[in-house]
Amino acid sequence: MHPEPHDELRVASFRDLDTTTLYAILRLRVDVFVVEQECAYPELDGRDTEPGTRHLWFERDGAVRAYLRVLRDPDAERIGRVVTAKEARGTGLAGRLLTEALTVIGNRPAVLHAQAHLADYYARFGFARTGPEYLEDGIPHIPMAKPA
Repeated sequence: MHPEPHDELRVASFRDLDTTTLYAILRLRVDVFVVEQECAYPELDGRDTEPGTRHLWFERDGAVRAYLRVLRDPDAERIGRVVTAKEARGTGLAGRLLTEALTVIGNRPAVLHAQAHLADYYARFGFARTGPEYLEDGIPHIPMAKPA
């Protein structure tokens, strides 16, 4: 009998990412946001390398299955690039990542820009709408925040 494969949580700064993992993270983000969602935008925005940025992901057998990053903004921690590989959707990985991100953030306020159809999902983690819906790369988004 073989043991069931499982997803392993990883957290790292940019400096601590090995090149193979970084490539897998960027590939997942581009595959979903640029290709699948058909959004031509600068995925590599320069924020991944900032000293305060934390990268969180689940991997299984070397494959990145879900990812998000936490950026340090002046007034809040910003959760972004929340993404799950197609074959891992519906398994709860994004929720587990959000829970871990909120643990990493601790007592600081948190913000995110949710795709509008996911606003209720983020509300389950304590986020509330803070402004009007807007279009980003042709996709409706809603600014949301979670107080400290």
